[in-house]
Amino acid sequence: MPATASSPRLLSASPPSPAPTRWPPVIWALLIGTFAVRAAGFVYPYLPYRLDELHLDMAAVSTVLALWGAGWFAGQLLCGWLADRIGRRATLAGAMAVAAAGFPLLAEARTPMALGMAAALSGLVYDAPRPILTAVVADTVPDESGRARITGWRHFAVNLGAAVTGLVGGALAEPVGIPVLFWCNALMCAAFAVVVLRVLPPSAPERVLGPRGHREAFTDPLLWLLWLASLLTLVPVAALFSVLPMMMAQDGLPPTAYGWTQVASAAAVIVLSPLLNPWLARRAKRPAPMVGLLGMSGIILGAGMGSAGLVSSAAGYSAAAALSVPGEIVAFVAATDILNRITPPTSRGVYAGIWGTTLATAVLCAPALGGWALAHGGHHLVALTLLTTGLLGAALCLPLAALLHRPSRASA
Repeated sequence: MPATASSPRLLSASPPSPAPTRWPPVIWALLIGTFAVRAAGFVYPYLPYRLDELHLDMAAVSTVLALWGAGWFAGQLLCGWLADRIGRRATLAGAMAVAAAGFPLLAEARTPMALGMAAALSGLVYDAPRPILTAVVADTVPDESGRARITGWRHFAVNLGAAVTGLVGGALAEPVGIPVLFWCNALMCAAFAVVVLRVLPPSAPERVLGPRGHREAFTDPLLWLLWLASLLTLVPVAALFSVLPMMMAQDGLPPTAYGWTQVASAAAVIVLSPLLNPWLARRAKRPAPMVGLLGMSGIILGAGMGSAGLVSSAAGYSAAAALSVPGEIVAFVAATDILNRITPPTSRGVYAGIWGTTLATAVLCAPALGGWALAHGGHHLVALTLLTTGLLGAALCLPLAALLHRPSRASA
């Protein structure tokens, strides 16, 4: 069997290209578009409030939210596969067009069946830019340092956009209504689709997925070790949005106190990203991928979010959220660095799509683990559970590093 394109031999097969002094215009356009879509991304955080307005029972609400999560998971795989099959431009523009049509359906739906179908469709495309932008960056920027720098600033843009979503949505939800916010989200996606069609060139023929591309991805042990390590590392990140409010409610803290944890997290991202991104870009110049940094991020995230189980005040929860941010920034950059190095050029969308499901899976796993821990051991068991997931993610980096540095497989 011939050595695959993810063979460790290829990690340092050629010296890194010199970093360009400026990013290509297409990267700027996609980063700004990512920020704009996330800043207007009211559908996901305000969907539970919309369902509450409709006075649905808990079973119906849970079903609609579960269908959204299932759509999010499937959308990462589908958009990644389509990005290689029909091209980055067609996939991203098409996904944003579907979002522009699907979000209004979610705004106007009234029955559980209609809401469930609209939620599944909306979840399918809500995070579509993630795997496609990863593939475009790998296509466009030849050096690992430049890719790491862009990944860091993309994470910054997403978090800054999420902060804007919270501030604007909180101010406008009552006076204009949540359905209007969903329509605004749809209009921004439509605008982004137009921008994509204007700035992103059609994929070259060599970028089309080869016949073995998706099969190779689903059988690549490097990808699946990275996937599992990333999932366990990101569970504490997802806990910020699911487990933290459950614990704060049990401590009798009001929703505004939870809002301050989001402010603390966003502020830490805004302050630390300009400091950490240049350092991570310099680290990416080394021939070895950032496996050690991914492991370190798991420890920081597990300990940081786990510390929330040892506090009971709004200030303590906010501090736990802020302490986790360095691990979050490093985790996304390090995992993307590893992903870029193991991905065959013709399968970048598929690999990015598979890896992109880690966040969707973490969002599903975190409340289940947190709910179990709260029911069986209270806040201290939550602390131990989150710390354990982070440590397990770090531990999986050991076999990942060993496999990455194993001598190349010879041709059979």
